[in-house]
Amino acid sequence: MQIPVGVSNRHIHLSKDHIIRLFGCDLIRYRDLKQPGQFAAEQKLHLVGPKGKISNIRVLGPDRPQSQLEISKTDAVALGIEPPVRDSGNIENSPGLTLVGPAGQVELEQGVIIAHRHIHMPQKLAEEQGFEDKTMVSVRTQGPRAVTFHQVLLRVSDKFALEFHVDIDEANAALLQTGDKVTLE
Repeated sequence: MQIPVGVSNRHIHLSKDHIIRLFGCDLIRYRDLKQPGQFAAEQKLHLVGPKGKISNIRVLGPDRPQSQLEISKTDAVALGIEPPVRDSGNIENSPGLTLVGPAGQVELEQGVIIAHRHIHMPQKLAEEQGFEDKTMVSVRTQGPRAVTFHQVLLRVSDKFALEFHVDIDEANAALLQTGDKVTLE
């Protein structure tokens, strides 16, 4: 099975309260993402960690119950933090940092993760293929730096479009770009 790639750069999902505190208004849609109902917002913010700062972090919408920042290992080193590799939404006992927006700042006490590489798969396709949510699978890339990614988390929902999400560090190592295809093994 061929699966389209979505390279995930650093981004943040914010709670409604944090959106208002950081920007003073609701999120403004910049462009839709491949996953239904998800969008990149016009708003960007700055991250301040113990060791450094990273600017212009895109906010993704819609708002979430809890704020969550997804970064790469390279970003974590630059900021001076040690986030765990986790499934999206699993932020318990993860590090925090300071978020700075045009209307204010928020001390995020926890919520910084390196997102586990994963595949979004529609429920019907998963059933046809005999897969269940949270199954670990492997995918193979093609090209001059072809690799096989093991421990790829399968996320199944009737709200998902088929897509393999991998962070920028792993994508660069395998020379992957958004829109490329990987093969489910």
